[in-house]
Amino acid sequence: MTTSLYEQDILLWVEDTVNKLKNHDFTNLDIDNLIEEVESLGISQKKELISRLMVLLEHLLKRLYVDLPYNYNGWERTIRKQRSEIDLLISQVPSLQSRWDISFDDAWKRALAKVKKEYRQVSFPDRWPYSQSVETILNDDFWEEN
Repeated sequence: MTTSLYEQDILLWVEDTVNKLKNHDFTNLDIDNLIEEVESLGISQKKELISRLMVLLEHLLKRLYVDLPYNYNGWERTIRKQRSEIDLLISQVPSLQSRWDISFDDAWKRALAKVKKEYRQVSFPDRWPYSQSVETILNDDFWEEN
């Protein structure tokens, strides 16, 4: 059984595919694997948004509700980093903004479950108590409002 270039060396396959596309050699393209790779790019972007939102929400929840002032600075650094990464991701993939509410809801459930397990003695809200708009989440320091 012969293994395909895709199975042997994905980087070489990518280079070969790019060359074929540039040369309009559509007849010899490995269409099935090309489709799979293009689909995975979209999935990867969606997954990255949810993952970064989860980390951001976990640290926002800790900063807002966990009374450990010694940890505030570290949590705030993580908040700033995730906000910056999410902003960069959305600027590179603007269509992710149309998935914001779905992504936020998914990330919220996961983040809330994680912090509730980590800090069993802390009472966290079941719903995000502030606006969940992109602008608000990426810019507001909610702990300064309290």
